[in-house]
Amino acid sequence: MARKPGSSPSAIKSRAAKTAAALAPAGQAAAAKAPAAPKKPFNPLLFLREVRAEARKITWTTRKETWITSVMVFIMVVAASGFFFGVDWLLGLGANALLTFARG
Repeated sequence: MARKPGSSPSAIKSRAAKTAAALAPAGQAAAAKAPAAPKKPFNPLLFLREVRAEARKITWTTRKETWITSVMVFIMVVAASGFFFGVDWLLGLGANALLTFARG
């Protein structure tokens, strides 16, 4: 049986150390961190390259999935509108009955 990636003892120890560092109080975390590297200037070409790489990771829904989701949304809208129409009608009946009783 093959091992899962990241299940080696060294990988587990590394994750545990990162988690401990993240959960450490602010004073300990600041002392443990190295000084921050100077911030690099903005590179538009690098930014566009990264945006393009992220856009490639998008998984678009199929036409069938879009159709099924749209039908389900329509059904839920009809059900919700029916529910709220019924509640509004009952509250209206109650208000009219209360006003009729108050008039006399």
